Amino acid sequence: MRIIKNLISVTAVAFLLYVFTFYIDGEMGIILLAFLVFAPIISLVFTVYGRNKIKVSFDCDGYVKKGSRLSVTVTVEKDSGFPCAFIDIKPSVSEVFDKKMKVYRISMLNDRKKSFTFDVGAVTGGNGEIAVESVYSCGFLGFVKFKAKAGLPPPKSVGVIPEIPDIKASSQLFRAIADVVMTSDDDEENDTSMMFSANTTPGYEHREYVMGDPLKRINWKLSSKRSKLMVRLDEAAASVQPMILLDLFRSSSENAEKAVIAEEKLLVSVFGLLTLMVKQGMACSFAYYDSSGEIVTESVDSPDYPLQLLLKILSVKTVTDRRISVPPENASVCACVVATTNAGNGFSSVTDKIENHENTSILGVSQDSENHTDLPLWYLDEDNNFKRV
Repeated sequence: MRIIKNLISVTAVAFLLYVFTFYIDGEMGIILLAFLVFAPIISLVFTVYGRNKIKVSFDCDGYVKKGSRLSVTVTVEKDSGFPCAFIDIKPSVSEVFDKKMKVYRISMLNDRKKSFTFDVGAVTGGNGEIAVESVYSCGFLGFVKFKAKAGLPPPKSVGVIPEIPDIKASSQLFRAIADVVMTSDDDEENDTSMMFSANTTPGYEHREYVMGDPLKRINWKLSSKRSKLMVRLDEAAASVQPMILLDLFRSSSENAEKAVIAEEKLLVSVFGLLTLMVKQGMACSFAYYDSSGEIVTESVDSPDYPLQLLLKILSVKTVTDRRISVPPENASVCACVVATTNAGNGFSSVTDKIENHENTSILGVSQDSENHTDLPLWYLDEDNNFKRV
């Protein structure tokens, strides 16, 4: 279409030049004819030369809050003093941003380096991407343009931070997990007493809490009985830590805009629950994919750590058709919450590796989420309460 428009423009100019030369002023017409022959040639030279000499880069922050705007600075450089007429730069953004983008045109006649800034709105929480889609060297007549020879700058990953809600401790899902943990604590204490009486060596010992001790080693049941914080001296507490598995599954055939909305809802639900657990003194194991594609399990026992963990997850690009897997050492946890965007086909490959199905729950996106298992499905409603489907 653009070529057709250019041909129409050239034809119209040629017709007017013909009329002017042969019917109005022949001498002036010859001068105009010479100009119209040489000007396109000069424009073409500028355009072809410019495509070999320009380099584009850009920079922006790695994180932005949802509802804010992200500023992106684009820098254009040329490695010679030869003038470049115009350069067209088209940025692109992924689905977590407002995708109303335009082409930016700058002139590099005398400047060796030039920068401009544009901003985009962050509309959905999750991992996003900023990129430069194309760079063209354009002639000053506007008839021709060529892609720049230098490669495009690599895309930049940007995390859009969603608002994490405050979940009440009266939430049914949290209470169910807490009951399991307390029961497991009691079982561990009973096992320890039996071991002590038979072998005169306890399964684990306690001492009073000292500033700097990990919160995950606090025995909350014993602490409430003695009215002071007591910590375990070994790693027995790991067996009574609940676990959350983050399964940000996106099918390759799924619409990307719908997928990022579902992923944001899941992240909000997961980190609302995780923050509540830590605030209530309940350490938790958390499994997720890191930026290297490895499954990482971290112990979350500090009120400040959920936000740090969220930033790590927001820096990781979603890989399509990839499920989370249960780390073998965590298969026998006392309670497990599998947070997933899709509990449909293939999801059983995750839950089958969990030994304790009785205390395993699924955290989905909404009450309409698929569930191809016999495990209970929970979701976070509009009032920030967890409800069971």
